Amino acid sequence: MKSEFLETIKILDGTPYHLEYHQKRYESVLKHFGINEHKTLSDYINAPKDGLYRCRLVYTPQNLEKIDIEFIKYNKRNINTLKLVYDDQIDYSLKSTDRTELNQLFEKRQNADDVLIVKNGLLTDTTIANIALFDGVWKTPKKPLLKGTTRERLLDSSKIFEADIKSEDLKDFSKVALLNAMIDFDIIADKNIKDVFC
Repeated sequence: MKSEFLETIKILDGTPYHLEYHQKRYESVLKHFGINEHKTLSDYINAPKDGLYRCRLVYTPQNLEKIDIEFIKYNKRNINTLKLVYDDQIDYSLKSTDRTELNQLFEKRQNADDVLIVKNGLLTDTTIANIALFDGVWKTPKKPLLKGTTRERLLDSSKIFEADIKSEDLKDFSKVALLNAMIDFDIIADKNIKDVFC
């Protein structure tokens, strides 16, 4: 895994969203490397005042002074179908700039818009989002590849709940939602769940 890591922060009309969750994850990555010092991310964010942007903040644990930041006009990628792909070795527990493994799995999507990765028999994430599935309550995989900031926030507010979800359990759910900092909680609409997975 590369030693560069990132936070993707939603910026709308100059306002960063849910920055405390990004700060918490940034600090947890540093602690993973035995580093207790940290910067305050908000000090680095001088965002455009109009429009929706994806703030890409890249940092290196070994050099706390090195924080690169860019603001990218955000265009939502439409995802309506997901292909199940299987990989028991993939590790993306830290939000690294090295997405090699994710990109390789994305290439297996065939006609689907993205892939849903199954690891050790359990559903995890797509290449860009955590997921939640509805069976009367919204459940999110207990063992995601990455603990996303939106996922953590929705767990904290008891809007979603953790569960081990096997691929064969998909038939028990009626809706699926994608979760990330830019799209928040995005239900894949106008779809029977059976039509989402291919």
